[in-house]
Amino acid sequence: MDGPDDLVRCTYAPLPLPPPQRRRSSARPLTLLPLAISSAALLLLLAALSPWTGTTAHVGPPVRGSWAAAAVSRGPAQGVSEKSTGPILGSSGTQFPWTNRMLLWQRTAYHFQPQKNWMNDPDGPLHYKGWYHLFYQYNPDSAVWGNITWGHAVSRDLIRWEYLDLAMVPDHWYDINGVWTGSATILPDGRIIMLYTGSTNDTVQVQNLAEPADPDDALLRNWVKSDSNPVLLPPPGVGLKDFRDPSTAWFVESDSAWRVTIGSKNREHDGFAMVYKTRDFVNYELSPRPLHVVNRTGMWECVDFYPVSTGSGEGLDTSTEPGPGVKHVLKASLDDDKHDYYAIGTYESEGDTWTPDDEGSDVGIGLRYDYGKYYASKTFYDPVKKRRVLWGWSGETDSEETDLLKGWASVQTIPRTVLYDAKTGMNLLQWPVDEVNSLRCGSTNFSSISISPGSVIPLHVNKASQLDILVEFEIDPSALTSTVEADVEYNCSTSGGAAGQGALGPFGLLVLADKNLTEQTAVYFYVARKVDGGLRTFFCQDELRSSLANDIVKRVYGSSVPMLDGESLSVRILVDHSIVESFAQEGRTCITSRLYPTKAIWDAAKVFLFNNATNARVTAKSITIWEMNSAFIHPYSNQTNS
Repeated sequence: MDGPDDLVRCTYAPLPLPPPQRRRSSARPLTLLPLAISSAALLLLLAALSPWTGTTAHVGPPVRGSWAAAAVSRGPAQGVSEKSTGPILGSSGTQFPWTNRMLLWQRTAYHFQPQKNWMNDPDGPLHYKGWYHLFYQYNPDSAVWGNITWGHAVSRDLIRWEYLDLAMVPDHWYDINGVWTGSATILPDGRIIMLYTGSTNDTVQVQNLAEPADPDDALLRNWVKSDSNPVLLPPPGVGLKDFRDPSTAWFVESDSAWRVTIGSKNREHDGFAMVYKTRDFVNYELSPRPLHVVNRTGMWECVDFYPVSTGSGEGLDTSTEPGPGVKHVLKASLDDDKHDYYAIGTYESEGDTWTPDDEGSDVGIGLRYDYGKYYASKTFYDPVKKRRVLWGWSGETDSEETDLLKGWASVQTIPRTVLYDAKTGMNLLQWPVDEVNSLRCGSTNFSSISISPGSVIPLHVNKASQLDILVEFEIDPSALTSTVEADVEYNCSTSGGAAGQGALGPFGLLVLADKNLTEQTAVYFYVARKVDGGLRTFFCQDELRSSLANDIVKRVYGSSVPMLDGESLSVRILVDHSIVESFAQEGRTCITSRLYPTKAIWDAAKVFLFNNATNARVTAKSITIWEMNSAFIHPYSNQTNS
């Protein structure tokens, strides 16, 4: 074991805890501007276009307990995903007695989150004149969902962010009930097109256009909404609340027109992505066929569509034409189960259709970006580093009353690069952007640690609340050959977590654990023998013992991870107070958890290796643990950027 490297000193500086907030029932950020069109006229127009309204609200079950007043389901009634854990927590008991010390510890140090209040979907990420821009769904008045505006932050490196003033607020009839999710398109002449969903004064979902007020302003601080808004209304046969989240546009040379895809569902509850053609982003033509449909997958939100290269390690511009060496990824956030699914396939620009390579792994029934608490993701092409970058929202899994106490809710995951996995030819690889490595400071290295069955081994690091961990494991070959009994029933979510036992697993790490292991979050592998004698490897994350608190949602997440002959088992884990992101086998399978320890906080947080297999000795071939500096996210200052 090597000692810690203190050449770079770590600084631990989460922002101070905001004062408790009272929830507002119907606040508006600005005085309403005069309505450009009467709500009655809009309803008549939409009624003529849409014979089926699909406006049934999905309200969760009654909630009892001390947080019942705060756990009211609001999202579905407004026409978007559930934004509360209330329906899941139900009448699970009284609120845990959280202290300020516990709540202050939960704020992250290097993941993006607003200074205070509620945040959800990432919006319109882009690079412009030397700055990365992140817009995001934001409630300026409270730590619960509602009154949705666009927050805005800028960064030189995707990690060290600076807050700017609100970019767009609900101030017109076509977005007065929310400036919802949207995407940015940069045209060849440098013009920025921002398309976003607005919820009208009658809670109808429409698509709107906005552009920078001053294209010379690298910070893009002011936006002008088009006089033509709304530029798109729900088409016939689509519910008035089932038409949202326009994608980044791509250009098709054969007809010199742009394409935009928007998510929806039909009467049969089939999820689909429709395609619109446009040349000026004001006038649109609906393609006669959807881009793709998958039966019984429900409402598709936050649809994303982009090319990947099958032969290089670089990302591709969104308008890259289909052809040899190019596949297209179609991704949808499923409203039914709140997960982000993707599939890899072939795009035909002539008919604007997309076909998955593997129908058994189609959108909504196959691969997921992340098997944990991860939703509403969006990618953008970074022309500076020629990479595709993925953003994802990780919401809270505690009660809304607790969020109100701490004054904030939700974080964005660390941006990830996305590449086609040329080794397997069947999935994507996701990996934290290289810039996060600049936060690494003190490191500790271990090698060749043998972990016998039933063992728990502490790994001594200075502070374990902000970590970047890289581990490579190897199972004793004799255990692999001697284990012959099939283990075909294994499933991460129903297995009982890390406490369960099998011949070849589980084994891995315990993070955010206290010294007595009364609180622990397990990140682990489980190897199962198949009926045909082959091996299947699972990668899981167990939250069941992550906290002594009772007013949070705790789950076991995970899935199988593709393994090739001769590969060791490897995992990278980012720990940042209340979020843990894990990447197995260079990012083939990823899991994000939100965690709320009561004991394993501040200096009491520890890291352990464990092996709960019954018949396998495991070796941690190499372990590197970096302590992570704070990203010092702060309001924009001209002095620091002059």
